[in-house]
Amino acid sequence: MTRQYEVVYIFDSALEEAAINEKLARFHTLIQEPGAEPPQLAYWGKRTLAYPIKKHETGYYAVAKFEANAAALPEFERAVKLDEGVLRFLVVVNEGAQPVPAAAAKSGEEDDE
Repeated sequence: MTRQYEVVYIFDSALEEAAINEKLARFHTLIQEPGAEPPQLAYWGKRTLAYPIKKHETGYYAVAKFEANAAALPEFERAVKLDEGVLRFLVVVNEGAQPVPAAAAKSGEEDDE
């Protein structure tokens, strides 16, 4: 059974964009099934970290949304963990749009008037 996942990567900011793209392509071949759509990538760029990670003050953020079989995730996560260019990453199940609390939705309507 396949599910929608979202992964946020924080790469070492010293890496060139070509190196980051090569790493992303290598990671995504581990989870991509034949005939499936390629992951949707969003590059957030270089940002200052809230706290130093591995003595780095900045990191290059990238977000990918993909559909994969859960059995493929352990090998994917292992490959990402072993890569020294990745400072942090987080994989979560993408359950679609998040519900908006009633109070927030109501205050948004009042702002429009």
